[in-house]
Amino acid sequence: MRILLLVHGFNSLSQRLFVELRDEGHVVTVEFDINDDTLREAVELFAPDVILAPFLKRAIPADIWQNHLCLVVHPGVIGDRGPSALDWAILEGEESWGVTVLQAEAEMDAGPIWASASFPMRTACKSSIYRNELTDAALVAVRNAIDGIQTPGFTPRPLDSSASDVTGRLRPAMVQDDRRIDWANDRSGDVMRKIQSSDGVPGVLSGIAGKSVYLHDARPACGMTGEPGEVVATSGPAICVGTKDGAVWIGHARDPKGEATFKLPATRVLTGGLSEVPEVPVDSDHGYREIKYVERGPVGTLQFDFYNGAMSSEQCQRLLAAYERALTRPTKVLVLAGGCDFWSNGIHLNLIEAADNAAEESWRNINAIDDLAEAVIRTESHLTIAAMGGNSGAGGVFLARACDLLWMRGPVIVNPHYKDMGNLYGSEFWTYLLPRHCGEENARRITQQRLPMSAKEALSLGLADAVFAKGKADFDARVARRAEKLASAPELADKLHAKSDQRKEDERKKPLLAYRNEELARMRRNFFGFDTSYHIARYDFVHKTFKSRTPVTLARHRDKSWQQPDRRAS
Repeated sequence: MRILLLVHGFNSLSQRLFVELRDEGHVVTVEFDINDDTLREAVELFAPDVILAPFLKRAIPADIWQNHLCLVVHPGVIGDRGPSALDWAILEGEESWGVTVLQAEAEMDAGPIWASASFPMRTACKSSIYRNELTDAALVAVRNAIDGIQTPGFTPRPLDSSASDVTGRLRPAMVQDDRRIDWANDRSGDVMRKIQSSDGVPGVLSGIAGKSVYLHDARPACGMTGEPGEVVATSGPAICVGTKDGAVWIGHARDPKGEATFKLPATRVLTGGLSEVPEVPVDSDHGYREIKYVERGPVGTLQFDFYNGAMSSEQCQRLLAAYERALTRPTKVLVLAGGCDFWSNGIHLNLIEAADNAAEESWRNINAIDDLAEAVIRTESHLTIAAMGGNSGAGGVFLARACDLLWMRGPVIVNPHYKDMGNLYGSEFWTYLLPRHCGEENARRITQQRLPMSAKEALSLGLADAVFAKGKADFDARVARRAEKLASAPELADKLHAKSDQRKEDERKKPLLAYRNEELARMRRNFFGFDTSYHIARYDFVHKTFKSRTPVTLARHRDKSWQQPDRRAS
C-alpha cells in the first residue's frame, strides 16, 4: 500500500511504523503537519491509499479526511478521547491500557474504529511506556487496520459507548493543577506517579530550593528520608527531595525563567540553592544510579542508564572508569548493556547548548566519548558485547559497534548518522569500524541515507551481528545465556588470540590514532569553523524548534528524482 505518515514530529512511534511498514513492503513517505496547504500538496503529489497519523497535535482538515481515508493512531483504549490519554492512565494507576486506530471525522477521536490493541501497564515514565509497550501495541493495531483496508467487505465499527468493551471516556487535557504535588501529604509513590505521567513533556511545576521549576526523571530514593518538599541530598546530576513517607530522586529539571529553558541536570538548574546540601556518591547503593556493574560467573555486565541516552563529558569519563575497573575482574566476557530505553544517543547536546562555550564543550564531549570507544576497541583481555535492548542514535551506534559483537533486540530502532545535526561529520572511530564490519558500500549507505533503521536492516548490512527477542526481559535473559555460553566455550582463548592478532594487523596498516585524528579534524571544523550549521541545528534540536518543511529524505514524494513505484505494485 501507499502510506503517507502525517506527523507533528518524527518521534519514536512514527519512526517504528516507518521502518516496520517499509520492511513489510509498503511504500511509505512522511509529511510533517506544517499547514493545511502543505498537506494538500503532499496528498496530491503522492496520492496515498491511506493517510496514517500516529502523532498529531491538531485536527486533519475536513477536505482531506472527507476525500481520503485518514486513520489516527490514538494512544488510548477504545472510547478514550482527549489529548492526555496516557498521562491520565499513569496518574490514575490503570493496570492495562491500549491503542485505538480510528478514522478521522469531524468529532475528535470519535470516528469509526478500524483496530485496537491492549497492553499491561508497568511502573515507568510516560515516555518509556510510549516508546515500548504503546509503540508495540500501535504496530499491532496498525497492521490489523491495514489488513482491514485490504479485506473486501470489511467495515470499521462505529464508536458505541454502551458496548461492553468500550472502557474509555472523554477526558480533558491534563493541566498542572491535575499534576500538582502536595509535598506535605503525597507519599513517594504519589510523587513518582505525578512526575512519571508528565515525563518527558511537560514535567511537573513545583517550588524547589527557592525556584519554580518543572521536574523530570523521578526515581525511588531507597533508604533516604527528609522534610517533605525539601532537598535533603544531591547525587551526581540529581537532587533528593523528601516526601511524607521517604524521598525521591529528581534527576532533571527545567527552569522556564532561566537562561536555559530546556531540560538539564537538576543540580545544574538549582545550583544556587544547594550549597548546604550533603552529597551522596553517584552510582552508589543509596545514590542516584546511572552506572551499575553486575557479575555472574565468567560474565560481567556494565549497565549505563543515562537520561534520554545522552552522554556528557563527565558521564563518558565515569563510564570509562567503570569499564576499566570491569576489565580487572576475573571474567572472560564483558557485556555493555546500556539502559532500558536507550543504549546511547552520543554526545549530550543539551549540556553543550547550556555551556558558556558550546564549541569547546562539544570538543570536550566528543573526545571523552572517543576515549571510551578507543578503550573498547583496544581491549584484548575480554570478548566485548554490546547488548542493544533500547534505541540508539548517532555516535551511540558507533560506540556500540566498537564492541566485538553487537546484539540487538528485535524492535530496536537506530539512527546511525550525524548529518541531520548540521552535517556533522562524526567520530567514535566510525571510519574504521563501519568498513571493517559492514564493507565500504554498506558503510556509505549507513552514514549517508539519514533514515532510521530497523534491527533487521542493521543485521543485513553488517551493523549488527545478531537480532533476537521482542520483550526486554526476554532479551536480557537470552543475552545472559549467550554470553555465558561464549565465556565457557573452549575456543574462547583462540578467539581472543585471533582478536589480538587482527588488532595488531589493523594497527600496522593504519594506526587507530590516525582514524581518530582524521575524524576529529573534520569535527573541529564543524565546531569551530565558519560554517555554523551544527550550532544552528543543535539549537533547533534542543529548543524543539518546529520544522518549517519536511526533509526530502523523509518526504520522498517531494524528491523529483524519486521513481515512485507503480500503484499496482504497491
